Amino acid sequence: MLLAAVKSLKEKFWSSKFGQGYISRNTFDPKGLDKLYNLNFGISRSKLNKNFLGNLKINNILEVGCNIGNQLGLLQSQGFKNLYGIEIYPEAVELAKTHTKGINIIQGSAFDIPFKDNYFDLVFTAGVLIHINPKDLKKAMDGIYRTSNKYIWGYEYYHPQHVAIDYQGNKNRLWKGDFCQMYLDIFPDLKIVKITKLKYLNSDNYDEMFLLKKII
Repeated sequence: MLLAAVKSLKEKFWSSKFGQGYISRNTFDPKGLDKLYNLNFGISRSKLNKNFLGNLKINNILEVGCNIGNQLGLLQSQGFKNLYGIEIYPEAVELAKTHTKGINIIQGSAFDIPFKDNYFDLVFTAGVLIHINPKDLKKAMDGIYRTSNKYIWGYEYYHPQHVAIDYQGNKNRLWKGDFCQMYLDIFPDLKIVKITKLKYLNSDNYDEMFLLKKII
């Protein structure tokens, strides 16, 4: 019942005009995504991807909360194959079919990832954990951990403490924190492979990208 209620509330919010506006503001082809990162941080997302994943042997990848597939499309342009995404917002899933090609994007929730244990070499989020209420965050991380057989990759707003911030006038919809450390605290068999903090060029805020590996 709790899972259904959480999913229902999230779906209601993201299926509203707010969700539609988010898509219109965040639709990028690979070049557009690189341009956005260069403007914000002085480094392209392509370069970040290469820095973190370039030397890894990865057969398949899942993005949790992929929206219309911007990040997956960029990974595909860089040569990665067997790409999957789950997204809770039905309209985003439908739009992904025209925005991407040859990428498996289905409707699904971070609280109930519809894949078997250890199915993917790498599972990742990009700006998704920041939207999950702190009381529900462990459940989402459990699903990400469960479906990865090797790597967990994250890109989220960073702050030393887990704090709520206003999200375009909406309360309890956005948090920033040390998500990498949260994973390490919950799952003792994870170790850091690589981590970097990215300062915004026009503010004192930071994002953080991290790559974790299961030690089995």
